[in-house]
Amino acid sequence: MAITSGRNFWCLCSSILFCVATGPARAEVKLFESAQATPAGEYTHGIEGPAADLDGNLFVVNLGKPGTIGRLPAGGAASEPFTVLPAGSVGNAIRFDRNGTMFIADYKKHNIFAIPKGATEPSLWFHSEEMNQPNDITIARDGTIYASDPNWKGREGYVWRIAKRADGTVQGQVMAAPRAMGTTNGIDLSPDGKTLYVGESSSGQIWSYAISGNELTGARLVKSFQPDTVDGLRTDVAGRLYVARILKGTIALMKPSGAVEREIALKGKEPTNLAFGGSDGKTVFVTQRQGGFIESFRTDQQGREHCLQRGRC
Repeated sequence: MAITSGRNFWCLCSSILFCVATGPARAEVKLFESAQATPAGEYTHGIEGPAADLDGNLFVVNLGKPGTIGRLPAGGAASEPFTVLPAGSVGNAIRFDRNGTMFIADYKKHNIFAIPKGATEPSLWFHSEEMNQPNDITIARDGTIYASDPNWKGREGYVWRIAKRADGTVQGQVMAAPRAMGTTNGIDLSPDGKTLYVGESSSGQIWSYAISGNELTGARLVKSFQPDTVDGLRTDVAGRLYVARILKGTIALMKPSGAVEREIALKGKEPTNLAFGGSDGKTVFVTQRQGGFIESFRTDQQGREHCLQRGRC
């Protein structure tokens, strides 16, 4: 009887020790609670264009000085140099396609550069002097790029469709639209690729359009925020939109209908853009103009672009 009691006591103690040892490891990070991920001052006032590859690396433009691209390694706490764009070029957006090719929008020289997976040197993929910028870009399943092209002084803008022809050359043109747009900025596709969401900084509005070749149709006002308070935006696999509320210091998470589910409070007050990354695509990285750093939070759905890179969207 005494031996049995001793064994029971030992088992009980072992269970307690196991729970104490494994308890913290099992604790999950709370969703939608943002924390600073990199030191302040790493990036210039032009910090923008975050995008993550499937290895968990995050890429952000303007590390230390304009024209650079920095990399935050998976699990890292500080950014490191990745590459430098040609002289005079300054990146504003980065995206990855299904093949892992990185595309960079150069708003200064009206270019889009491409860097194949595993490489570091950018090569010219598209150029047009008819462009004002480009500002932000998003990539469809078939590799087509949609680029926002704002005219900040005129408080107006356009959307470009850029794609390869059958002969392999790249063609770009302004998409016909059913309404005059404001300063087009943040841009992304719905998970099925049929709807294009476009944010207009001047009006603070988010619009959706159906895509029909080189034409945008079915314009619908999704949400009106205060003028000059929206910047980059992204979608997740559930079709929800994440909108950077610059000057307010939040990310607005909303349904395609425009209903806001929550406003995610950030550490910095000037978020410029965001991207989904991490091993499961459920970590949202936010670029902060105020302080020149990156912060991040966890969400409950993976990003559309992460799903696209895995060939599942």
